Formats: sequence, C-alpha cells, structure tokens
Amino acid sequence: MSAGRRPEPAGREPTFRVPVLEVGGSHVTAALVDLHAGAVMAGTSCRDPLDPAGSATEILHAIVACGRKLGTSGREDWGVAMPGPFDYERGVGLFEGVAKFEALYGADVGSALAKGLPGPPASVTFLNDAEAFLWGEHLFGAAAGYDRCVGITLGTGVGSAFLAQGTVRRSGRGVPPEGHVHLLEVDGKPLEDTVSTRALVREYRRLSRGRSPHGLGPEGEGAAHIAQRARTGDEVAAAVLSVTFSRLGAALAPWLQAFGAEALVVGGAMTGSWDLIGPALCEGLHAGGQLADLLVAVAAHPQEAGLLGAAARAQVAAGTHGP
Repeated sequence: MSAGRRPEPAGREPTFRVPVLEVGGSHVTAALVDLHAGAVMAGTSCRDPLDPAGSATEILHAIVACGRKLGTSGREDWGVAMPGPFDYERGVGLFEGVAKFEALYGADVGSALAKGLPGPPASVTFLNDAEAFLWGEHLFGAAAGYDRCVGITLGTGVGSAFLAQGTVRRSGRGVPPEGHVHLLEVDGKPLEDTVSTRALVREYRRLSRGRSPHGLGPEGEGAAHIAQRARTGDEVAAAVLSVTFSRLGAALAPWLQAFGAEALVVGGAMTGSWDLIGPALCEGLHAGGQLADLLVAVAAHPQEAGLLGAAARAQVAAGTHGP
C-alpha cells in the first residue's frame, strides 16, 4: 500500500474528478483534478486576483466566484489549500499580524464555501498550502517513492512541510515548531529576515548603495529581477542570491539531518531562478559534510502540486480512496 492510500470503505463510491481551490497571497486558483491521471484536467484551471487587504466579504466572494467557474453540479468533495495561520479543522481564519487576509480573522470560511460553492459540496477539506504542495509532489512528483521528505516553498516568504511514512509531521525530532521553518532563526533573527522577497530586495539595495532600479518593489517580481541582473553580469545581484540561499541551506541542514530526510523538494515563485539558487542552497546544505545522500530537487509540478495534494487529501478525508 503506497503512502497516503486508504482502502475504499464500504458504501462510498470513489471518484477521481475532484474540485479544488488554492488560495495564494494575491490570487485564487480553481481546478478539477483527475486523481487517476495525477493531473489537472485540461481546460479547467482558472486563476483570479485576490486582494489580501480586502474586506471579509470581498475576499470570500472572490474565492467562491472562482470556484463557481468550475461548473460542478453534484455533491462533490472539495479540497482547499490555504495559507496560515488558519484553523484547518474548523475552517476558521486566524490571520493576525501577517499583513494578509486579516479581515478573515475569526471568519467561518468553511461555512461560507459550503453555502456559496455549487452542488452544494458534500464536504470541504482544508489543508495548509505548503502541506498540499508536498502531498502533490510526494504522490505524483519529485518526492515520489521517498518515505521521509520535506517540502519548502520560496516566494514572498518560506513555507514548509515534513512528511514521514505517509503522515504530515508538525512536531518531533528534526521538525521545527508546527513544521514551520520560517520560525527558525539566522544570526538571531527570524529566517524570513534573510530569505524572502523583501529581504532579497533590501539586501540588494543596501549593497548597491541604496539605488532602487525599476522593478525592485518589496513584493511581486523583485526576486526575479535580481536573478535576471545576476545572469547579465551584476556581481552584487549574484552575491546576494548566493549568500542568501547558502544561508538557507545551512539553517535547514541540522533539521533535515535530525529528521532523516531522504528528499527535499523546492517549489514557489523563486524556483524560476533555480539555476542560481539551487547550487547555493545545496552548498549550504552540504557545508557540514552531512546529507550526502539527500535528494534536492525542484518541484516536478510547480504550478499544480498544491492542487493535486488538496484533491488527494480531500478524497482521503471524505472516506473514498485516493492515491
């Protein structure tokens, strides 16, 4: 029996066509996933903008409106990948002090989706977006076949998940608090003060004597612009990326060693610059002479892993068998 698979319980028919939502910091994606094929069904994915500073009504309306575009009609089991902090069991927002979705603090998102999505849904299963990413890669991508694997997502910040023997681990040996590597520290400061879009832009500006080239805003494509400058010979940009991701690797190394990780899979917007950040990350991971057998891989499904993982977990939670 492969990791994540359950035998089909009596009285419930399995389905391999699963509607899913993935909520990001500035967008929401809806799609139908074919779990038998391990892929998003062609022509079903839609992505709409989402204002993280909007009111609760505006945010929930945008999420529901995107989901309704799938045109589902029967009572189906939905999977929803959400960033934290969030109460995934109750479907209630806990966003506070994170500069996004704060209007959803205390909001019953689960109830809103149950009422607003077509069908109505038979069930709505929430899971952390980084965990959804790792599940997708474990079942269908770069982490397939590895019993102990870790996933990190690199974007405006750093997301993470730890998986062992088919179970997400949020505590225990080698697992940071709640499974969140962003709670780690580098030189006594939060990890994301070193590894994040804003940190990269800040460091590039500092070393460039405060200049503010076009495109280097605190969010969005700042990291991609720095990578492009590195490719065209900007030594400051190259140094910022090298130092930053080497330090990330060094921060992760003792945790991965203690966890007994066999594979580290990396996703998120920054992996568009994997040719630059991948070698630096590996340098930091291997600096202590450990982790020689660790697979370090970019996501096989960078755009779809979270959707695939959300679909698989929705089926497991609903009691039908999934991959």
